[in-house]
Amino acid sequence: MADDKVKRIAREIYEQVGGESNVVRVIHCMTRVRMTIKDYSKVNMDNLKKIDGVLGTVNDETLQVIIGPGTVNKVAQTMVDRVGVKLGDTFPGSEENLAELAARTKSAAKDKYDKPSKFKAVLKSISNIFVPLIPALVGAGLIGGVASILSNLIAAGSIDAGTWQQTVLVLNILKNGIFTYLAIFTGINAATEFGATPSLGGIIGAATLLTGVTPDAPLTNIFTGTPLNAGQGGIIGAIFAVWLLSLLEKRLHKWVPDSIDIIVTPTLSLLIIGLATIFLIMPIAGWVSAGLVGSINWVLNVGGAFSGFILGAFFLPLVMFGLHQILTPIHMEMIAKTGSTQLLPLLSMAGGGQVGAAIALWIRLRKNKDFVKLVKGALPVGILGIGEPLIYGITLPMGRPFITSCIGGGIGGAVIGALGNAGAITVGPSGLALIPLIAGGRWWIYIIGLLSAYAGGFIATYFWGIPQSEKDKADHWAEDHEEQAVSHRIELFSPMNGEAISLSDVEDEAFSTGILGKGIAIRPTDGKIVSPVDGVVTMTFPTKHAVGITSDEGVEILIHIGLDTVSLEGKPFDLKISVGEHIKRGDILAEVDLDAISAAGLSTVTPIVVTNSAEYIEVLSDTQGDVQRGQKLLQIILAPL
Repeated sequence: MADDKVKRIAREIYEQVGGESNVVRVIHCMTRVRMTIKDYSKVNMDNLKKIDGVLGTVNDETLQVIIGPGTVNKVAQTMVDRVGVKLGDTFPGSEENLAELAARTKSAAKDKYDKPSKFKAVLKSISNIFVPLIPALVGAGLIGGVASILSNLIAAGSIDAGTWQQTVLVLNILKNGIFTYLAIFTGINAATEFGATPSLGGIIGAATLLTGVTPDAPLTNIFTGTPLNAGQGGIIGAIFAVWLLSLLEKRLHKWVPDSIDIIVTPTLSLLIIGLATIFLIMPIAGWVSAGLVGSINWVLNVGGAFSGFILGAFFLPLVMFGLHQILTPIHMEMIAKTGSTQLLPLLSMAGGGQVGAAIALWIRLRKNKDFVKLVKGALPVGILGIGEPLIYGITLPMGRPFITSCIGGGIGGAVIGALGNAGAITVGPSGLALIPLIAGGRWWIYIIGLLSAYAGGFIATYFWGIPQSEKDKADHWAEDHEEQAVSHRIELFSPMNGEAISLSDVEDEAFSTGILGKGIAIRPTDGKIVSPVDGVVTMTFPTKHAVGITSDEGVEILIHIGLDTVSLEGKPFDLKISVGEHIKRGDILAEVDLDAISAAGLSTVTPIVVTNSAEYIEVLSDTQGDVQRGQKLLQIILAPL
């Protein structure tokens, strides 16, 4: 199997370089694995070259094992997976030199908040699952917020239902596109995070919706004999089920023969985990929700500020587990008996606590521009009563702000409870959208409670809820991004004196159309050509008219001296280098008789092309006109780390 070949190559490379303990880090380019080696005396170069699948080696500042495109990325990934790090990361136990240590001292705070722990790993996974959904949650949430305001105004008799009901329906259709099927989107992203097949994760998430189940033909809870409810188990239940799916699917991929893996593995994975989701995970969540409803009823009976605090503080965990929907029958029963539900305004304070927490985070972490963009998107939705973007994108991934936002919600709930429990005449989103629904002119109680929740969430979060790691990250954001911007650029320097012209102006379609890669061209004024980078000479031609160089960073460069000069059979060219030779920027590559090229009726224009341009975001050149050897010529923009 191809997978066995990749693992064999990775294993044999480690065997011939002295084992994983003799390697500091591993990266790869398009054709070769690059290893930083501790002790070269432990490397067996002869045996390394003899490995089946290895095309050659280059012994330089990094040990480069040439494998070829298509396979090199798999081998490199397998090598780091064996150690348990990411590509480019330092291997555990590797001793860094003083230069590396000095470079890392400046980012000590970053190292601090990146220390691994199980709790942080869980929060990181939750963040990775929900952050990609933030744009959809924000957009749909804003639409849903507008719909809820209009709907509440209709219910309150403030606007005409015949005029606005159709608009509300259309807006809710758009909003429900994600909120109704959030379990499916979550299942897909969770599968990606845990290493399962995304489409299978989506199906497991969809299973919690109990599609096709009707009250006339329900599925029965195997523990209690009562019907299961769609969505029982919530988002966290779906994530847990997909995590189990990932464990099972990975095992099956190892056990099932390749010839039937595509049929057997997904079928068994869906069947086993699907059944477990429906008949185990969902019933257990139902048992938890029943207990929570009983607790809520008890708290309501106690009354006053105490019940308000408890309900406001513990509602966010209910939302997180998807158990808040079980409260709808209670709301409706209270409305039927008393004309309003006193429970909804109390629970709405949880969203107010989140808003206050988000504002505190925004102010304290304002130097972190990436985080500020996230808050700007999620905060308006939260103010309108849609809490998912704030929960999953802001407070929960950080941990402590989630707790302090719950405290803020409890404070708002306590204020409403103490003032007399304002009620809502129907069920709808919380936040500002709920104001038109407050019964009996007691909207002022709700507003005071909401402002208290904002203030409580803000104060608790600002002073006690922001992890020090996030503060350090924000404080160092500018300098870290400045360093990253520099590290994400590779500069190429002019190999000759002359006039720089656009590659598109070169009278050779292979260069002007970019077929060979992006770059620039120079019309030289003298025949001395030097290296534009530190690197290895990877290619020359018998006719000596072109030189290929791979820089130490992996940039593959072609310097083609003149156009159609292959016909000169090498006569005007005096190469000073040979293939495999490591050269420094400014080292002489060749001396060329430009007059001989011109006398032959050929152009001396020399294209300098990055042949692996596709690996980079962009190859840029602002240089035009006269250039000198050693002058900055091209910038290679790398993808962010």
